[in-house]
Amino acid sequence: MSKHSSMCLAIAVATSMAAGVAYAQYPIMDRVAGKVIEKYQNASCQQLWQEKAQGQGQPKPEMEQRAIQMLQQDPQMRQAFFNQVAAPIVNKMFECGMIP
Repeated sequence: MSKHSSMCLAIAVATSMAAGVAYAQYPIMDRVAGKVIEKYQNASCQQLWQEKAQGQGQPKPEMEQRAIQMLQQDPQMRQAFFNQVAAPIVNKMFECGMIP
């Protein structure tokens, strides 16, 4: 293995380990992120469009409000949450024509 390949492998392993530690640090956030991802993966585009139309101006459920508050108060947790949910949500929104 070349020196460059070894260095790339070491960086990839270190990054993976750091990501794993960040996720293991927030077990409740991991479960919330899993539910959010599952919701987007299992929802049809029509369901997402309807939810978007109905949800405007509606108060959020208490559990969701608490999760949002936790994410607002802890920037590291927020970053770990976004790292988990961003790609699945953005992909689904793109598939549904919700973003260009």
